[in-house]
Amino acid sequence: MSAQSSTLTASRGGTWLTSLQPINAGLSLRDQAYATLRQAIADADIYQTKEDVRLDERVLSEALGVSRTPIREAMTLLEQEGFLRMVPRRGIYIVRKSKREIVEMIQMWAALESMAARLATQIATDEEISRLRHMFDDFRDSTPTEHIQEYSDANIAFHQAIVDLSKSQIIIDTIRNIFMHVRAIRKITISQADRAARSIEDHMRIIESLERRDTELAETLVRDHSLGLAKFVELHGDFLE
Repeated sequence: MSAQSSTLTASRGGTWLTSLQPINAGLSLRDQAYATLRQAIADADIYQTKEDVRLDERVLSEALGVSRTPIREAMTLLEQEGFLRMVPRRGIYIVRKSKREIVEMIQMWAALESMAARLATQIATDEEISRLRHMFDDFRDSTPTEHIQEYSDANIAFHQAIVDLSKSQIIIDTIRNIFMHVRAIRKITISQADRAARSIEDHMRIIESLERRDTELAETLVRDHSLGLAKFVELHGDFLE
């Protein structure tokens, strides 16, 4: 493993570990540790740096206030899901996908989210769809680039909301692991090449198609929007190599 790799420690400023809180007894400690670590990995900007991020069982145990056993069990589950890799005699690292893998994940996301949009036109209520429009209220009197972090969060929430509107548990479950990596890539690319401004225009057209219950158009717009991200990463995703 490269000497540039970084180990997550409770004292390292700027890492997600500093926000971890001790977990409470009651539910399975393994399940609580799993949920906490999974969310922390989802929130981490693992593609902002080329450094490998190593997890330390002892530090995590202290941060979460539990023994190493549930931490180890939780990390085993995360490894099985493809979020961690264990290197013998070296440690446990958060997995970073290659550019090719990310492009393929976004393409899969496009297929699933577009089907979610199709279903949403058929089964989501008017009130549920109207909430999508309100997600961008804070940007009506300003451009997304003026509040890029806030817009990035709204952008990610928007795509998750469309998936949820499908009310298809199989789509929600299938897309869950893909979202972990696609979310991180969206956060990085949203500020590049005026993507934020074009993104909000795409979102408004998608919302309008959902409001009109235009099934074919909603499905096409959502699919093309995500495939646009895949194309952008393919052309400009050198930071993933």
